[in-house]
Parts: sequence; structure tokens; C-alpha cells
Amino acid sequence: MSTSTYSVNGMTCDHCVKAVSTEVGKVAGVTDVAVDLASGQVTVSAENEPDPAAVRAAVEEAGYEMKA
Repeated sequence: MSTSTYSVNGMTCDHCVKAVSTEVGKVAGVTDVAVDLASGQVTVSAENEPDPAAVRAAVEEAGYEMKA
């Protein structure tokens, strides 16, 4: 089991949280996604460390930007 944390810009409401959670949850191997709206932190649990490019693409698909 692997846990990774990412910073996401632009989330302002519960709809944002749901959109990011849904898209990141579709990344291969991801088992859980926890989004902290106040801090912009997205914690991803997965069977193995997820591909950061895939997580970034999922965040962008949801309409947000992952900090470098």
C-alpha cells in the first residue's frame, strides 16, 4: 500500500472536492482519495505508488491544477 499527497490549486467548494475525488479515483490502482478543501491537499492511497502524471491528468480533467 502506498500513500501520496499532492497540492491542488483552485478548489473552493464541496463540488470541487467531489470532482477531484471522482477523477483521481479513476486512476489505475487508486483505492482511496481524501481531499482537504482548506489546505488544497489531496491524499491518494493506492496498491502501488500511482503515476504522478496520471494523477496530474486526473486533476486537470476535473478542472484544477496540481502544484509542482
